[in-house]
Amino acid sequence: MPRDITQIMEAAQTAFEAQSRELESTRDRQLRAVVTQSATGTGNIANTFGLDRKFHLLFVRCHFTGSAGSNPFALSVDSGLGSAYDTKLFTITQAGKDVDVHLRVGDGDAQDPSAWTLQAADRIRIDWTNPDSGNITWGLELGLALAA
Repeated sequence: MPRDITQIMEAAQTAFEAQSRELESTRDRQLRAVVTQSATGTGNIANTFGLDRKFHLLFVRCHFTGSAGSNPFALSVDSGLGSAYDTKLFTITQAGKDVDVHLRVGDGDAQDPSAWTLQAADRIRIDWTNPDSGNITWGLELGLALAA
């Protein structure tokens, strides 16, 4: 009888180890997955983006079509801790027709700790004033990934 219990315990241990490896593999895949969020319009950009968990900003893309004109394009943190913690991350001095935005956060910056890592209650805020509202259309896309 003790030998049967030992075999059962060994089989259970083997099953637990296999399950643990599978869970770790699934978690790794989830952390590498990119969640794309987007918005479009013809007025000013004043949008916020985020996830319900700690996350990294991986990229920002924005394409502009229509009449000519450009203005500064600002990325900031709308902190879940309140306005005293809101932080400007990056400003592209000119964005608009014929001046698209292509910002990729490097691999070293997409790891903890980094200014590009945000908490669950934080949001990335994008602001851009349309110099010819109604005549310039924009399409904005952000890539976000879960942080460890």
